[in-house]
Amino acid sequence: MPIDTFLLALSTFFATLGPADLLLVFAALTTKNTRAERQTMALRGVLIATGILLFFAVFGEAMLRLFGVSLPSLRIAGGILLLLISIDMVFARHSGGTGTTPEEENEAQGRADISVFPLATPLIAGPGAISAVILLTTGTSGFNLEWVVVVLALLAILGLCYVVMLVAIPIQRLLGITGLAVVSRVVGVLLAALAVQFLLDGLRTSGLIPGLPAV
Repeated sequence: MPIDTFLLALSTFFATLGPADLLLVFAALTTKNTRAERQTMALRGVLIATGILLFFAVFGEAMLRLFGVSLPSLRIAGGILLLLISIDMVFARHSGGTGTTPEEENEAQGRADISVFPLATPLIAGPGAISAVILLTTGTSGFNLEWVVVVLALLAILGLCYVVMLVAIPIQRLLGITGLAVVSRVVGVLLAALAVQFLLDGLRTSGLIPGLPAV
């Protein structure tokens, strides 16, 4: 059902685009910028990330056919990647799957404009987000209502990312590091369950494990 697809996509994109992580990094990298500069960088970063993710939403299936990658393979690979990201979220580790590595953050400190790097990519349109977009859109069997619902969920989370960046510094002061870590851990647990579901779906449709029941 469309509502089930929307909620699944919404929760997956919330975890992989990482508004909580985005809030922390954006606040840290723009402490010396004016409010107008932060607004400009936030808008530009979200627009660029939207373009990247929509590209994979539209052409993801064609790219899979081009490289000879089957949908079950994508589901298994995507499930593994999302599971690794969820483990990082639960244990508050940063590997670059949904955010920046320490080396990327150090490089970004010297940049006057962070809208392209590291904001648009890899903070928003990172490996986890791109994998989730391809995984969810290729599972809709074409540009149908279900595909539109997935894209709407993606746009909703991208909009949330923009709003989060606009109020990043006040929210960081209100919740603190501990509060944001709690949010990240809770979402990480949910993402882990979704990742296992993708793995099971991939294994079942691949036929690698005969008799694996549908869930």
